[in-house]
Amino acid sequence: MTDLVTARRPLGRAGVQVPTLGLGAANLGNLYRAMDDPTAYGIVQAAWDLGVRHFDTAPHYGLGLSERRLGAALAGRDRDSYVLSTKVGRLLEPNPHPTGTDLADFFDVPDDLHRVLDYSGDGVRRSLEASLTRLGLDRIDVVYVHDPDDHVDAAITGAVPALAALRDEGVIGAVGVGIKQWQAPLRFVEESDVDVVMLAGRWTLLDRTGLPLLERCLERGVAVVVAAPFNSGVLATDTPPDDAHFDYTRVSQERLFRARELAVVARAHGTHLPHAALQFPLRHPAVAAVVVGASSAAQVSATVIGMNTDVPQVFWDELDEERL
Repeated sequence: MTDLVTARRPLGRAGVQVPTLGLGAANLGNLYRAMDDPTAYGIVQAAWDLGVRHFDTAPHYGLGLSERRLGAALAGRDRDSYVLSTKVGRLLEPNPHPTGTDLADFFDVPDDLHRVLDYSGDGVRRSLEASLTRLGLDRIDVVYVHDPDDHVDAAITGAVPALAALRDEGVIGAVGVGIKQWQAPLRFVEESDVDVVMLAGRWTLLDRTGLPLLERCLERGVAVVVAAPFNSGVLATDTPPDDAHFDYTRVSQERLFRARELAVVARAHGTHLPHAALQFPLRHPAVAAVVVGASSAAQVSATVIGMNTDVPQVFWDELDEERL
């Protein structure tokens, strides 16, 4: 079996080769709960030791904390040996009305800063300059326009052309859009100069609604990076529990039943539901990589094992035949 951790695939026409497994760094920004620096750095170190060379972050994650921690953890490493992505669309500015915590936006950090949506060309350049400072880098491999769900026009006319110009200047390697739905990215693929779409949770074992987007990306030569392959946790264990989450909320009984049905099929063929969930997105030829978060070094290890453990073809055949 090909090593799916270190193998690289192209990001569309940009010339960037991205490792097929990426570490999502939202947890480094204290997603849901506080994490100390040694734990955060330990996650990145564990990933590095296990061969992971693809890292994804954003200013949104912990109001810049994720970028600062990831930059510090990667400092001193050969810059050409890894691929790093971050995002634009949210400027971080002083908060005129702090409450003491950013937990309303899911991050356990002080809210001395707040997010200001800005998908203009100027906003993109300011955001990227600040990210480079937090990361301690002079270039970014991939930059995604982050969550432009209600700002598609502004992002297509402002953010993407600005990023394309920075790509041409060599400041960034590839231009993308990162989003949790599949409909809006279709416009970016059709109407703008993007190289890659990061699609969160819409091309998984439980939610395949993103297929029309993937098919169009394949036709247009645009790559797809799939995030959240576990759909917030319901696919992360061999036996999905009653209180499992799907897309950040309690899973419905219908989806829980389907997840457990998939788990039964996996066990019948001697494999594990999380391993299948990790590898499923890569079965579509438009998909270049899968990005997975981790809250501990042990989770990183489990992800790497799951990505590199063979899932029997008979499992995939049964999924296709039964359309589970």
